[in-house]
Amino acid sequence: MPDRQASGTRQKLPSLTGLRFYAAALVFCFHTSLTKMVDPFADRGFADGYGVLFSKAGWAGVSFFFVLSGFVLAWSARPGERLGPFYRRRLLKIFPNHVVTWAVTLLLFSSTVGGVAVWLPNLFLVHSWIPRLDTFVSVNQPSWSLCSELLFYLLFPLLWRWVKDLRSSRLWAWFAVTFAGLLVTQIVIDTAVPATPRLAEWPLSETQWWLAYNIPPLRLFEFVLGMLMARILREGRWIGLGIAPALGLTCLGYVLALAVPWQYGLNVTLAVPLALLVTAVAAADVAGRPTGLRGRVMTLLGEVSFAFYLVHYLVLLAVQDLLDGRRFATPAALAVVAVSFVAAQLLGWLLYAAVERPVMRRWAGRPRKREDTPAGPAAGPAPGTPQPVTQQV
Repeated sequence: MPDRQASGTRQKLPSLTGLRFYAAALVFCFHTSLTKMVDPFADRGFADGYGVLFSKAGWAGVSFFFVLSGFVLAWSARPGERLGPFYRRRLLKIFPNHVVTWAVTLLLFSSTVGGVAVWLPNLFLVHSWIPRLDTFVSVNQPSWSLCSELLFYLLFPLLWRWVKDLRSSRLWAWFAVTFAGLLVTQIVIDTAVPATPRLAEWPLSETQWWLAYNIPPLRLFEFVLGMLMARILREGRWIGLGIAPALGLTCLGYVLALAVPWQYGLNVTLAVPLALLVTAVAAADVAGRPTGLRGRVMTLLGEVSFAFYLVHYLVLLAVQDLLDGRRFATPAALAVVAVSFVAAQLLGWLLYAAVERPVMRRWAGRPRKREDTPAGPAAGPAPGTPQPVTQQV
C-alpha cells in the first residue's frame, strides 16, 4: 500500500545523511582493493579475494550518491525558490573542498599530475567532458564525479519542471522508462563503440570507459531516478518496502554486478536497488521508524563524508609511498587499511570543520526567509538542501 504519510511532506531525512557514510566507505574499500594502490597483503590469495569482494564497491558508492542527489534536490524543492541562492549554495558546497584537495595534490604529488592541459580542466571541474584517460581521471582522481554533480545542479531546475508536472499515476512508469534508458545506453556503448585498443586495467576501450562511466550527461539517468523516487514518496505512491528488504535487494544487485559482463556492473544492476534503498530509508524517517542511521555520530560521519571522499585517495597515495612496496601478514595488512581509513576520516573532518562548514555558514546562509530551502537530508555530489551528496570514485 502507498505510504500516505509521506504524501506532500518535506520533513528532514537525517538517516540519508548517515547512510552517506557507508557509501563513502565503499568507495574507500574499492580503492584499497586495487593493486595499483596500497596493496599491503602478503597473502596473495587473500588479496585476490579482497579485490573481488570490493571490485564493484566504488561503482555502487558512486551510483548511490548520484541517486541520492536527485532524491534530495527533488524532496527539498519548493515553489518559487530563486535560482541565484540555489546555485550559490551548490557551488560553495563543492568548490572550496575541491580547490583545497586539488592544490594539495599538486603540492604533494606533482609528478603524477601532468601538465596544464590536465590540471586546469580539473580545477574547473570540466575534465570529465574530455575523452582522454589522462584528463578525465586526473589530479585528485575522485574529483571526476563532481563534473557530473555540477551538471546535475545546472539542469535540476529544468528537470524538476518536468518531473513535478508528471501525473502521479505515471511516476513508476517513468521510473521504468528512465532505467530502460540507462540499460539501452550501456548496451549501445558495449556493442557499437569500438572495444579496442583495450585498457590495461579494465576490459573495455578508453572511449567505452569514458562513455560508460565518466561523461556527465550519461550519469543523468541515476540522478533522474532519484528525483522520481522523491516524488513517488511525496505523492503517496511508495510501495512500502522496508529497509531490510531494500538492503537485501541492494546486496543481490551487488552480487549480480559481480556476475554480469563487466560493463553492466558499473551501474545497471544497482541503480534500481539503490533507488529503492534510498526511498525506504527516507520513508522510515518520514514515518518516525528507527533506522540506526540518524544518531549524532552517524549524522556527523555523514556530514563529513564529502570531505572524506575528497581526501581519502590522497591518504592512500601517501600510504603507498610510505609502504614502498612492502607487504605484511593479513592481520597487519588489515591494520594498515584500518589506520588509513581512520586517517582519512580525521583529515576529512579537518577539511569539513576548517573549510566546508565555515564557508557554508558564511556565504551559503539564508538570511531571508524567502530564500530558505526546505529541510532535507544533509546530503549532497546532491541538489535540494545546501548539502550535495557528492561522492564518486
